[in-house]
Amino acid sequence: MRAIEIVQPGGPEVLVPTTRTRPVAGPGEVLIKVAAAGINRPDVFQRMGAYAPPPGASDIPGLEVAGEIVDADSSGGRFRVGDRVCALVAGGGYAEYCVAPVEQCLPIPAGLSMIQAAGLPETYYTVWSNVFDRGALAKGETLLVHGGASGIGTTAIQIAKAMGNTVYATVGSDERASAVEALGAAKGINYKTQDFVSEIKTLTGGRGVDVILDMVAGEYIGRDIKALADDGRIVVIATLGGNKSLFDSSELMRRRLTITGSTLRPRPVAFKGKIAEALEAKVWPLLASGKIKPIIHCTMPLEDASKGHAMMQAGEQIGKIILTV
Repeated sequence: MRAIEIVQPGGPEVLVPTTRTRPVAGPGEVLIKVAAAGINRPDVFQRMGAYAPPPGASDIPGLEVAGEIVDADSSGGRFRVGDRVCALVAGGGYAEYCVAPVEQCLPIPAGLSMIQAAGLPETYYTVWSNVFDRGALAKGETLLVHGGASGIGTTAIQIAKAMGNTVYATVGSDERASAVEALGAAKGINYKTQDFVSEIKTLTGGRGVDVILDMVAGEYIGRDIKALADDGRIVVIATLGGNKSLFDSSELMRRRLTITGSTLRPRPVAFKGKIAEALEAKVWPLLASGKIKPIIHCTMPLEDASKGHAMMQAGEQIGKIILTV
């Protein structure tokens, strides 16, 4: 099969088309003929040598795919050969064929194409697990999303808005501020020209927000704390701004604040399966009804994966970059 491999840690140019042996589905797995695969920030980190695949996972990058099942574990499971699915995987997505645990597969929502479906798993699993499970965002609460124009950001804005929450988002330009507001954010804050702490304080009448989804970390954590309401929660899902943070710990005690975080890729299949169940029950109907949708910035052939990575590193996209196979 055709695939994309990382020949050595480095820039986008180290992503090279290659030929690999087609994988075989094992117990509890399905083999998917991939129609499309999403590019995600963890793929960039893996390419740079900073995020190794979990033990046993494919070294081929790619964490989400959509396609048709061509082989399945005959011992049971809800999916059969011929079913169209999207799936979260621990690796192997940038290829013509990809193996996925059956528990991490979901049916493609009615009305969505394979390309749209390929932009669902990694972002939707991540948002649900972190905003609604770890962050415990409740109906009527307020959410601040950093990186609001990213795949994660556009997903979090739409789901939280649909769930009855007020959402604010930081972005890197006025164009992106308008884009996230069109998706349902009450306010897009241009972090290059505005201080998000003072903006949030003004927008919330001095109260602050209940939950912050933070993919920046670093010096943002101290500022996040100032933007939080009492009993607020910060959920860290990436450290684009650095691993070290400086903040006033007494604020955590005095105002009962929580700082937490997670990574999804190394978690057990059963854990991800529970997220899939929640998504299918609570979010998939929103997709089928058209109330929310994956935001696709552009598509490009599998062989152009390096161009997609360069685009993501440059921060040019609003939404998802999808590889077509």
